[in-house]
Amino acid sequence: MPILVLLLIAGVAELAVLIAMGQAIGLLPTLGLLVLGAVLGSWLLRREGRRTLAEVREAARLRRSADKEISDGMLIAAGGLLIVLPGFLSDVAGLLLLLPPTRAVVRKRMMRAAEKRAQQMQDQVWLHQQRFRRAGGGQGDFIDGEVVDETDDTPPRDTPIILPPRSVQAERLDEPPQR
Repeated sequence: MPILVLLLIAGVAELAVLIAMGQAIGLLPTLGLLVLGAVLGSWLLRREGRRTLAEVREAARLRRSADKEISDGMLIAAGGLLIVLPGFLSDVAGLLLLLPPTRAVVRKRMMRAAEKRAQQMQDQVWLHQQRFRRAGGGQGDFIDGEVVDETDDTPPRDTPIILPPRSVQAERLDEPPQR
């Protein structure tokens, strides 16, 4: 839902800027600027795409991680998509993504956000493991057992421990596990 609202706001903003530019400089100059932005953007897209592809090949040849090059390729593709969309705001955003200095700033922020999200996921896994161990699981690498088809609605006496959902786990860390 938030993405839908964001797209709606972006569309309204693009339309408002197009109307304002059309009233300020006229219809033909406005269309000319849109075409000029698309031509410049496609030239930059081609140039930066080739450069990034060469960098990816070089990284593969040297057998080193191509994280920077791959994220640059994603940002270049996003910039190309923004340039294809009609409007001045999307053209400016797309051109900024195609320029190496601004792309580097966006890449650093994107990598920081990805590292933060990875750390959050790692913390959630750790919390889940702690709850599992506290509940009596995790004594070995393998769990011996057999699959039994239960048709009766009553659970068997040795019912496995059911952990609460992750969002509730953090709140109920001190409560005993459910059986």
